[in-house]
Amino acid sequence: MSIINKIAAKIVGSRNDRLIKKLSKVVEGINVLEPGLQALDDKALSAKTQELKQKLENQATLESLLPEAFAVIREASVRVLRLRHHDVQMIGGMVLHDGNIAEMGTGEGKTLVATLPAYLNALTGKGVHIVTVNDYLAARDAQWMGKIFDFLDLSVGIITSDMLPENKKVAYDCDIVYATNNELGFDYLRDNMAFTTEQKVQRELNFAIIDEVDSILVDEARTPLIISGSADDYSEIYQAINHMIPNFTKQTESGEGKEAVVEKVGDYTVDEKHQQVFLTDEGHAKAENLLIEVGVLPEGVSLYDASNILLMQHINSALRAHVLFHKDDNYIVDGNEVVIVDEFTGRTMPGRRWSEGLHQAIEAKEGVSIKNENQTLASITFQNYFRLYNKLSGMTGTADTEAVEFQAIYNLETVVVPPNRASSRDDMSDKIYLTLDEKLEAIAQDVEGCQKTGQPVLVGTSSIENSEAISALLTQKKVKHEVLNAKQHEREAQIIANAGAIGAVTIATNMAGRGTDIVLGGKLAEDATDAQKQDWQKHHDDVIKAGGLHIVGTERNESRRVDNQLRGRSGRQGDVGSTRFYLSLKDNLMRIFASEKMAAMMQRLGMEKGEAIEHKMVNRAIENAQKKVEEMNYDARKDLLEYDDVSNDQRKIIYKLRDELMDSNDVQGRFIAIRQEVVGDLFADYISPAQAEEDWDVEGLHNVLKADYAADFPLQEWLDEGVDVNELESRISQGLGQICDYKEEIVGGEQMRGFEKAVMLQTLDHFWKEHLAAMDCLRQSVKLRGYAQKNPTQEYKRESFAMFETLLNTINIEIVKALSSVAIDENISAENVGQQDNSDISAIHSNPLGGNTQHEAVAMENTDSETPNDSQTYQRSGAKIGRNNPCPCGSGKKYKQCHGKS
Repeated sequence: MSIINKIAAKIVGSRNDRLIKKLSKVVEGINVLEPGLQALDDKALSAKTQELKQKLENQATLESLLPEAFAVIREASVRVLRLRHHDVQMIGGMVLHDGNIAEMGTGEGKTLVATLPAYLNALTGKGVHIVTVNDYLAARDAQWMGKIFDFLDLSVGIITSDMLPENKKVAYDCDIVYATNNELGFDYLRDNMAFTTEQKVQRELNFAIIDEVDSILVDEARTPLIISGSADDYSEIYQAINHMIPNFTKQTESGEGKEAVVEKVGDYTVDEKHQQVFLTDEGHAKAENLLIEVGVLPEGVSLYDASNILLMQHINSALRAHVLFHKDDNYIVDGNEVVIVDEFTGRTMPGRRWSEGLHQAIEAKEGVSIKNENQTLASITFQNYFRLYNKLSGMTGTADTEAVEFQAIYNLETVVVPPNRASSRDDMSDKIYLTLDEKLEAIAQDVEGCQKTGQPVLVGTSSIENSEAISALLTQKKVKHEVLNAKQHEREAQIIANAGAIGAVTIATNMAGRGTDIVLGGKLAEDATDAQKQDWQKHHDDVIKAGGLHIVGTERNESRRVDNQLRGRSGRQGDVGSTRFYLSLKDNLMRIFASEKMAAMMQRLGMEKGEAIEHKMVNRAIENAQKKVEEMNYDARKDLLEYDDVSNDQRKIIYKLRDELMDSNDVQGRFIAIRQEVVGDLFADYISPAQAEEDWDVEGLHNVLKADYAADFPLQEWLDEGVDVNELESRISQGLGQICDYKEEIVGGEQMRGFEKAVMLQTLDHFWKEHLAAMDCLRQSVKLRGYAQKNPTQEYKRESFAMFETLLNTINIEIVKALSSVAIDENISAENVGQQDNSDISAIHSNPLGGNTQHEAVAMENTDSETPNDSQTYQRSGAKIGRNNPCPCGSGKKYKQCHGKS
């Protein structure tokens, strides 16, 4: 901010101050309506909903109804939940209604705030989606706040991952729907793979209110949603490469970037900032030799050959699995499965899988069963999904640091809403130690001291490994405590709710338990007796005397926002509290991003063992390191969005085409137009009027029509009769039409229209799936063109456009081929054409751009999906044969090397 702007802000206030002042005047008008609503009985108050709907029908606007609607829902909340919206909550509600982000601190009642704009916008009948980060919060909030909406005669639906499609459809038709971001996105993709309009579950995307908006639109924006099906089985190759990895050695270097000097030549280098591993020239040579030894690579063949791109990807995935991904940190092994640990929440994510072969490589490393990779069937990023809504808003306690991104990508302004009561929390300066052991000892002493005085402590860690190390140290010191990490998340809400009890010590991995308030004195049961309430009040007062909740951060996170989230657990609603972060030079952030000069400076200060340093220069270095990571992650999200925007334009065209096909009861006119276009293109290829007659390839055209379209026309005879080119084209088009007319006589007009529609949909889906796979490969390959001084994004845009034109032409050609050559059986109904085996369909949350962070390539298996699989008109008589499976002919060869060659 410039000096002039700073002076202006002091005189007239910042934009945020002016907006809060303006909204406060509206709140005054809402408060005036309160006495009149209090005088109404329950029936009359409930009838207000219908009154407001009637006003909307009579041309009133939502803005004009806002004061009365907000007053109505506040009065309903008082009667049903005994919770009255504070004035600042009313302001938060207006910020959300205006399609912006409300930054409200922990404990300010964001769940209750969402009811205000949800009620107002639900009056239109178009639906409101309230988005949460997990199924537990969606169910909890729907049941809790649903009582208010039910009182006001509005319906409430819950969407969870384990629901059947028919139940989801009912839920989506409700006035207000609580759901997770993942399930909303996956349902959108599944809807656009449906074969009939009736199979769709979502209606038009009207208004979304996103809780923990920073988590969903920022943290998870690097990971697109993908619907996938099983690809080939490469388990033998994964196992062979896994056995090779111990033979590779890391290259050691001193210095960074261009100044890096190789101290010891090795087979690979590690880029921890971007979570990547790269083979050196020596590593490539060693990999080739080892692959030849195990029989995976034929002698005389180079790893650089285009045909071996997949082998290179497998080697890279295996190296990343061994070097960058660690058990009980990035994942746990549960039985015979590798289960991902969410780096943001510390929760396990059963069923989710890393993509690009990484998950399979980790399975090989851990010696568990290797599951097949997945092939993309449909994909979208959260950025492009949430931009489909007519109006979008969100709320969180920590949005201001990402305000620029919210504005640039989502056109959402961040408004900081003042707290109901000013915070009394003491945010103490960081303590920095030379070694990890010294840091852990200092943390244990701090926790031990707090417990003796009765002050509750929440210790925030970044990994399961760290939480268990601190737990072991506290157990050694006989400090009673609870551990909340990925392995105990079933008890998450209960543990967090009681983390404010006298002397309680809770170790929580990252932001586990976010969404549940920590109440000083512990949670009071809803059905508590008067005696129990008195006991709780005494405990509450004792905790306040002890200093409130003390937060201990065991290291700085990559993002300042995540640190602020941890701090925000203390000092809710004006409560007292304190926070402190403990750091060491061995912490990931310090080690990767902070310079070596800091370590040298601390050693020159002559620090004794166990001594901490508190210095402004160190704090500045930490903030700069965090800004570097935030900028890097923002660039990654922008990069992903640039690529997905290309796909998004194509996706819109394909999905619009699908919707038109599904909504149409008669696609014959469209098919005839496609057929004429295909015949015209065939003529341009074989018999062009622009060519000399001796250059025509009549025999080639005849062979194509006979082989691909089951049409044996006497082309040469017609030409010998003196038929001109236009007449010849007309005869072929009419002949192909007569073939279809003959089939229609067999099965009837209605049945034929059904077949045409089903074949069109399946052909479109099949080649769209193939196109997505090709786009994935293109996305990977264009990244390397940066080394040739070419802009990868521009290259991707140019080539993907050409690929999409080819896709549309291919779809048309294959539709005509299928409907011309397919033998139709009158005993098979058109409805059965689209019925496929759905057992290998998965929903994936994955990053196609490569690993910028460990969570970027995550997949969620969802085998109960109703999404159709591979688009094939015929049903196979047996199971599909994988290319690497034994050939059924009994030769002993793999199918791809035998009868699968064709």
